[in-house]
Amino acid sequence: MDKLVTIGALARTEQLAPETLRYYERVGLIEPARRTASNYRLYGPEARRRLRFIRRAQALGFSLAEIGELLSLHARPEADMGEVKALADEKIADIERKIRDLERMKAGLEGLAEQCPGHGSTAECPILGALLSEDA
Repeated sequence: MDKLVTIGALARTEQLAPETLRYYERVGLIEPARRTASNYRLYGPEARRRLRFIRRAQALGFSLAEIGELLSLHARPEADMGEVKALADEKIADIERKIRDLERMKAGLEGLAEQCPGHGSTAECPILGALLSEDA
């Protein structure tokens, strides 16, 4: 994709909705290389590289705001890579917190599921009872 393409063509190539590309543009993650006389967006290879960067970063759990920070650091080669590592370390800590929360939720749900015989009236269901309890 060395030539300039419309938003629709880029969206199809990258398997994204054109509205997603428009949103990324609004929040400053990508920008068109230029616009036509009729104001159509035209994107070049840099937009495609940035979209792939965004997808990879999202797959690692980074938010769009964090991805914006990473892209900003990438645009400044003189910046200290320690800033990138700090962002990665923060994300790792966030993921570890989420894992602990998920493990806690799983243990709680497992405890409730063990109490449920799996048959009979829902009026006697210990899972529903625990969810409706004012003590919970």
